[in-house]
Amino acid sequence: MLLGSSAIAAAQPALAQDNKAAQAPAADGVIYVTAQKRVENLQDVPIAITALGAEKLKDLQVKELQDVVKFLPSVTIQTVQPGFSQVYFRGVASGENANHSGPLPTVGTYLDEMPITTIQGALDIHAYDIARVEALAGPQGTLYGASSMAGTIKIVTNAPDTSGTYGAVDAEVNSVSHGDMGGVMQGFINYKISDSVAARLVGWYRHDGGYIDNVHGSRTFAVSGITQDNADLVEDDYNDVDTYGGRLALGIDLDGNWTVKPTIMGQVQKTNGSFAQERSSAVSGKLQTVQYNPEKSKDEWYQAALTIEGKIGNWDLTATGGILNRKDWTQSDYSDYSYFYDALFGSGAYLYDNAGDLVSPNQYIKGKDVYHRQFGEVRISSPQSNPLRFIGGVFYQRQQHHIEQNYIIDGIADDLKVPGTTSDIWLTQQKRVDRDYAAFGELTYDITDKLSATGGLRLYHYNNSLVGFYGYSAGYSSRTGVAACFEDAIVKGSPCTNLDKSTSKTDAIYKANLTYKITPDALVYATWSRGFRPGGINRRGTLAPYKPDRLDNYEIGWKTMWGPVRFNGAVYQEDWNGIQLSFLGANGLTEIRNAGVARIRGVEFDVGYNRNGFSLDFSGSYNDATIRKDFCLIANSSFDCTLAGSDGTDNELLAPKGTHLPITAKFKGNAVARYEFPVGGWDGHVQFAANYIGKRRSDLRTLENSIKGNLGAYTTADFSIGVKKDGYRVELYATNLFNSNGVVNTSVQCLETTCGDYAGDSSTGGVFYDYVIRPRVIGLKFGADF
Repeated sequence: MLLGSSAIAAAQPALAQDNKAAQAPAADGVIYVTAQKRVENLQDVPIAITALGAEKLKDLQVKELQDVVKFLPSVTIQTVQPGFSQVYFRGVASGENANHSGPLPTVGTYLDEMPITTIQGALDIHAYDIARVEALAGPQGTLYGASSMAGTIKIVTNAPDTSGTYGAVDAEVNSVSHGDMGGVMQGFINYKISDSVAARLVGWYRHDGGYIDNVHGSRTFAVSGITQDNADLVEDDYNDVDTYGGRLALGIDLDGNWTVKPTIMGQVQKTNGSFAQERSSAVSGKLQTVQYNPEKSKDEWYQAALTIEGKIGNWDLTATGGILNRKDWTQSDYSDYSYFYDALFGSGAYLYDNAGDLVSPNQYIKGKDVYHRQFGEVRISSPQSNPLRFIGGVFYQRQQHHIEQNYIIDGIADDLKVPGTTSDIWLTQQKRVDRDYAAFGELTYDITDKLSATGGLRLYHYNNSLVGFYGYSAGYSSRTGVAACFEDAIVKGSPCTNLDKSTSKTDAIYKANLTYKITPDALVYATWSRGFRPGGINRRGTLAPYKPDRLDNYEIGWKTMWGPVRFNGAVYQEDWNGIQLSFLGANGLTEIRNAGVARIRGVEFDVGYNRNGFSLDFSGSYNDATIRKDFCLIANSSFDCTLAGSDGTDNELLAPKGTHLPITAKFKGNAVARYEFPVGGWDGHVQFAANYIGKRRSDLRTLENSIKGNLGAYTTADFSIGVKKDGYRVELYATNLFNSNGVVNTSVQCLETTCGDYAGDSSTGGVFYDYVIRPRVIGLKFGADF
């Protein structure tokens, strides 16, 4: 499906960002995309790309990122709750846990022209009045840079339209199986101010009913004998979500050659509870958990951007820039960590109050993350009708991330508290800054009227830093935290500084492509492309910075149309070197190091048929993604797990050569069938969709994967039926019709061998959290255009 899936994107107005021509209605099912930062027919783009258009997003009941990924077979999502998700292309995943000081994502996310990728996940933008979602598989490094090592997802909003004043209002009521009620209210208006100026205002509110029950439980801490009980937090369907936001865009046509488009967009998302079902002896069924502390989050962000497009002679120029500010507040239970460390290591003996009496080791986390991103890009492109074509420019971005994580144990003595906090046993108070600078270009030459060659280059420089404090008070630890500080506080709110490091590099990546146009409706291409991900800083200051990793992609693809039949596909091999592996180390701290070499071999396909109101689309991908060298506890250049560390410590084989990479299934696929027909003067439709994802490893490491277990295969089915006439529409739908309990992620609160395998018996002592897909949702939608 990631190969020119134009049948999945219905014919619609293609409001492209780079060229006014793309704002004209698409004819004969043609979809225009801006994947190569210029407007092109999707079937003529010699890269692996899917475009889900506005109507198709509605038809597939897409409301958020996870809904989109269902229909992108080469894309996998790993999530813990709305707003905190990671996406992966083609199996390029090593099990990242999205820690705030961890590696950048392997997939870049763009909102129109602006990169919006943040460390803890892509923005979970509510999908309304979206022109299309473009999914670009494989390295997109020459045009999109650092965080597009494995692929890029572009969310393209509908642009202001000077053709007239119009709008729409849509409403929905729904119910989730085993859960609560939900609903949506949303609308937009496109207002023609003059023949050259238009405004577009969009707004939405969505309530998602909960489906996870926090059930009653109690347990006794081993050292103190204090019993913990959650009776006051017991609640059914307690993981509800409220999402609201809006967008305002202006389109100003200055003189027929130059346009200006300022946009501001924002969203607030509030969640309650946990989005995981617990796997432990404390629960008796699915969609249940036992949490001993309140859990909630608030994620708010706004983006302001400005794009100027025009011509210098017959060359196109685009200048774009913007800012993204994001804040999220989280509160989460961390009592498993306290319970198991107390039971196994007696840690509760060191937790007391000012009178010297033992206190409950119960622990919870209050976090706050503040992001500020700014970016700018200027690019030019030559006329696309010329046999020699060029696109190139310069790029800059800077993301600053203020990190605050309070690990709280109520009532502890003053000497155990991190100085300046109310009751923190541990504090992380840091500032991370990621800086990127680049110059890029691609040159295409038509060797013949059928054969063209493209070469691409991106020169880049990054400079990333992490400074601040992490750890305990000096009264609790004589080696870490305050005891390890070497400077007064640099970051506001921290007691002192025990981490101040940076890493930088200047380098280049390349791309080469040959495309042969067999007929106007058929092409084949061969591509070698490279992507990269910058290095960064480990928050455990004793560890060295981690270096960049690199992905080389070798791909042969084809795009064909045979009347009403479309058949697109690609075969590829991707070599992943210097993998930035992240895992939990001592004290539950994430550690990142370059310790892997992997190879992904795969195939993608997209087959579609569309005639006489009936359409059938089937797409899928197969990825054989394995590590090519042994993965050792202590990294070394020869990947020899018998070699001891520099301090004489024993090494250990964590995963042997040939181990499959985690998170991504070998096979993932989907099918969508739709029939449109007249019903008493109305236009009716019925649609059925099925999605399948195969078994996946939960962890690269052999022992940890055996403790957590594999993620099982699952299938979902969706159904909808509806009618529309004269701008009015009604639809009844069901997603996950047969109530699959598919798991997309699993985790424990501390080391798997501690929190997940208590006393060596994970069947009775461990506590695992399986993040599952939403149960069956049945909804009724109403809408009207005006």
